[in-house]
Amino acid sequence: MKKEIHPAEYRQVIFSDSTSGKRFLIASTVHTTKTEKWEDGKEYPVFNIEISSASHPFYTGQSKTIDTAGRVEKFKTRLARGRATAEGAASAKTKKTKK
Repeated sequence: MKKEIHPAEYRQVIFSDSTSGKRFLIASTVHTTKTEKWEDGKEYPVFNIEISSASHPFYTGQSKTIDTAGRVEKFKTRLARGRATAEGAASAKTKKTKK
């Protein structure tokens, strides 16, 4: 590695995948507040991530829904609301044509 080209905070960081539980030790400049011990007994900063190669469907070959922020529920609510609006508009249109 060349000297004097990396930021001062460039160091080893543990990335912890909250979906699969897998942990990776990688050099990074990401800001963290927690530290944990790694397999070698040393303490490193920890950064939690929602998805990594250990849990992503492209790499695992398994399709599963990971909904940590309630996105699926929000989508289903919007979809139901849209269907209700469409059905209401369709029934109003049929009432006008029957008269």
